[in-house]
Amino acid sequence: MPLFGLAPTEWQAVQLSLLVAFWASLLSLTLTVFVAYALARCQFWGRQLRNICVHLTLILPPVVTGYVLLLVFGQTAPVGRFLNDTFGIVWRSRR
Repeated sequence: MPLFGLAPTEWQAVQLSLLVAFWASLLSLTLTVFVAYALARCQFWGRQLRNICVHLTLILPPVVTGYVLLLVFGQTAPVGRFLNDTFGIVWRSRR
């Protein structure tokens, strides 16, 4: 009997999501600690801009962040076009 009513392939998707979340957290933690230390202890050119970028991610609602990601990674956007032309990666919506 499947655990929590999930099939083995669904558990595989959950396991993959947890694995990606773990590694993303671990890898971003080192960068996050470095940026936090630099903002708290050091004076450097562009410090205020870096501070704005850090706090902007906390203030913006997820809808705005998603819209910006669509503007950057959409099929007609520069990064999306590059990914499509270079690697053949295309985002397809489920409609």
